Amino acid sequence: MSPGLGAAPGIVALVLVSVATLAIGTYGLRFSRTTSDFMVASRTVRPRMNASAISGEYLSAASFLGVAGLLLTFGADMLWYPVGWTAGYLVLLTLVAAPLRRSGAYTLPDFAEARLDSQAVRRACSLLVVAIGWLYLLPQFHGAGITLASAVGGPTWLGSLVVGSVVLINVISGGMRSITLVQAFQYWLKLTALLVPAAVLLVVWAGDGRPGPAAGSSEPGGSLSWSSPLAESGSMGLYLTYSLIVATFLGTMGLPHVVVRFYTNPDGRAARRTTLVVLVLIGVFYMVPPVYGALGRVYAAELAASGRSDVLVLELPRLMLPGLGGDVLTGLVVGGAFAAFLSTSSGLAIAVAGVLSQDVTGRTYAGRRLGGVAAFRVGAVLAVVVPATVSLTESQVGVATTVGLAFAVSASTFCPLLLLGIWWRGLTAAGALAGLAAGGLGSGLAAVLTLFPGWADGWVEVLLRRPAAWSVPLSFLVMVAVSRATRGRAPLHVRRFMVRLHTPEALDLDRG
Repeated sequence: MSPGLGAAPGIVALVLVSVATLAIGTYGLRFSRTTSDFMVASRTVRPRMNASAISGEYLSAASFLGVAGLLLTFGADMLWYPVGWTAGYLVLLTLVAAPLRRSGAYTLPDFAEARLDSQAVRRACSLLVVAIGWLYLLPQFHGAGITLASAVGGPTWLGSLVVGSVVLINVISGGMRSITLVQAFQYWLKLTALLVPAAVLLVVWAGDGRPGPAAGSSEPGGSLSWSSPLAESGSMGLYLTYSLIVATFLGTMGLPHVVVRFYTNPDGRAARRTTLVVLVLIGVFYMVPPVYGALGRVYAAELAASGRSDVLVLELPRLMLPGLGGDVLTGLVVGGAFAAFLSTSSGLAIAVAGVLSQDVTGRTYAGRRLGGVAAFRVGAVLAVVVPATVSLTESQVGVATTVGLAFAVSASTFCPLLLLGIWWRGLTAAGALAGLAAGGLGSGLAAVLTLFPGWADGWVEVLLRRPAAWSVPLSFLVMVAVSRATRGRAPLHVRRFMVRLHTPEALDLDRG
């Protein structure tokens, strides 16, 4: 914690956000009774509510803290992150949203099994959902620790404990129905928590007479930045740009906590309308973090020099506006930051718990089988406790970078599976397994090695830090090639299943 920063505003904000989250989740508990309620809210969530909830869970620690920090350190080149994260929903809207809802599945493994009639593909998808979910949960807990240490002077492990506890209580008690209400509230809280301080700080800057942000986007120290796509690094910089675009544009459709939301819509038309509203909501949100990054270049350049750029949003209000005004704005952004951690962690916990409850915790133990809701609750504990424990280890990888790795793994696995499974009848179980293995092992190994930096440099480091540019094409090529080689083993029901995916519900073919 920086000298002279009072802890009271942050503590008050943390308590208020946690209490409000638990209160709304408890209210939603009244409507959660069946397994369908817990996993997909019985498919009754309307587009506007669902869009607010999706935006709430999608705008994570990387959006709230990471984007501004990257802009502070590396300049406008980092705008590729919010642009890519937003554009990913456009791809999702046009190619995936409605057919995925019409599949009738609860989870991605359900869809894979229904499309390919293969338990092996289902098990591979379950493993990937858990891996991506845990990888995405790590920066949420890490960001919570950073926020608590910066705003209230607490130990970093306390942030993981607070977020994990609140998420577990909500997920275990009410499942998807409760979380939907909580995440919709948290989106508007996050937007307010960023927008109001940004407006005040812009007024302060305008009356301060200081010049605008300094030009340039080089990393402190002058070394090559694997995070800075358009840095003065020649072909490496160009590769990083393209790889970042591929990961963010194609990774969104395979994120388990995003995809599961489209199963909660009543029909495919509602899924499309939901995605349109999401594009507007997250587009509005992403207009605000660049304001903090630009002001940080004027008032907080030392944060980048000291490697603490992730706390820019938290510390900028007091740097620009000392006294009570800065304290109030700090409390507001701390509350918004914790809302970001809670909403994204809740969505990921729901997605991972849903898969674990069907394929792991829902199996028979000691002669008896856990029921649907009981298995879901056990899965939720595993979904939260494992990444929370791993997050306690020291990591030198930034919040936005870790999230980028989750996008790369998603783009290298579920993106080819969904696009080919929805739009190409020729996909076979063998092809899907081979492609998932190629993309998953390649991008997954790169993600694991990136979390333990310092052992490689040059092109090896660049290729591992941003694997999507080679791992996504590899997965597509392997999937198509092996499917063509095994075309005789295509599922017998594939033609009927494809009709189901692409026929509007109004025609009601199944009953007609």
